[in-house]
Amino acid sequence: MLNVPTLWTAFVVNFLALGLIWAYVMRSYPNLDSARFWTASAFMCAPAAMFALARFYFGSLLPLLAAASLMTAAICLAAMGVERFYGQKASWRLSFAVVGLTCTSIAFFLYVYDSSSLRILCYSLGQAVPMAVIARLVLDPRRGPINPGARLAGLLSVLIIAVFAVRAAGSFIGLDFNFSHSTDGQAAAVLLLIFLSMSLNFGFLLMAVDRLRNEVADLALLDDLTGVANRRHLMQRLTEECARAERSQQPFALLVIDLDGFKLINDNHGHAAGDACLQHFTLMAQTRLRPGDLLARTGGDEFCIVLPASSLREGAMIARRILQVCRDDAEACAGTEVPIEVSIGVAEWTRDVAAFPDRLMARADQALYAAKKHGKNGYAVHQAEHDAPSLAPDQLEAIAAPRQDAAAE
Repeated sequence: MLNVPTLWTAFVVNFLALGLIWAYVMRSYPNLDSARFWTASAFMCAPAAMFALARFYFGSLLPLLAAASLMTAAICLAAMGVERFYGQKASWRLSFAVVGLTCTSIAFFLYVYDSSSLRILCYSLGQAVPMAVIARLVLDPRRGPINPGARLAGLLSVLIIAVFAVRAAGSFIGLDFNFSHSTDGQAAAVLLLIFLSMSLNFGFLLMAVDRLRNEVADLALLDDLTGVANRRHLMQRLTEECARAERSQQPFALLVIDLDGFKLINDNHGHAAGDACLQHFTLMAQTRLRPGDLLARTGGDEFCIVLPASSLREGAMIARRILQVCRDDAEACAGTEVPIEVSIGVAEWTRDVAAFPDRLMARADQALYAAKKHGKNGYAVHQAEHDAPSLAPDQLEAIAAPRQDAAAE
């Protein structure tokens, strides 16, 4: 037959083990700030349970007060961990206030006005407040889709609040819910709280795993040097845009960009200067893009820009803007600074492209080659009806983004 002292002993062992798990997570993933709070919370639960256990062997009520204060502080730390997980500041003032008020009120009803029911009420309220903070944060739909770990943590937080509410209400109608002695009912209540609190931490662990998995997935779609999308991300986005365009018959545009003379930059100034040029170009290009546009580095000095719901004319306009910002930056270069020049090919999705992004890429590449063939540091557009960038000299002059047209933009 289980009794309360045995369960408190199991509580100590379980939370020490859980604290070690969180400590390992904290050490392995130092950028996961919330793990620090969850580690401290788990390790604080262990001495709280030890003080609760000590109440059975000492006549003083002081261990009971220490256990209640430490357990409340542990739940406040768990709530602050959730706040940090969602990028909010940890509510230290609220936590100190909750722990201080809980400790003071329990002490009052221990030493000034002895009332077991009021002590249980104060203890329940002190723990319900941070639990409510946890439930509100993890179940907030405004943060986007709620992952399984957050859903589990929210459900368990609500259940723990319900347990404390039942315990507080039961103490006022004569039910024995005092954790300072052992009965069958108390053993069942402690066992339930151990199960719920351990499960709550597993909910936090699932949240952390989901976050880390998403970060790894994001890294797999980003270019290490520039931080923009990589070729894999580009092809995924192009496939999605082609499928969307095929359904709606609404075109989109693709820009293929190549840095002119990039090999000479590497040869004359070193690879570090070349890397700096790539990073600088991405920053300049992003200032001329719209929300929803995707800039990707496809390799070396080659970039692509996906312009959703855009015509060929709109693609040409973005190309002129990028050329102009590069030209303005080149004119401002002085000393050892390396000017950046680019050539751009522009193509538009049409029905014959269908759901094959490689066809659109080939058209944009053809336009890029035409821009390079006619002097570089300009752009050309692909004329779909000829399946090639068939630009007459006068058309090329008008469409290759001369300085005066670009300045007019």
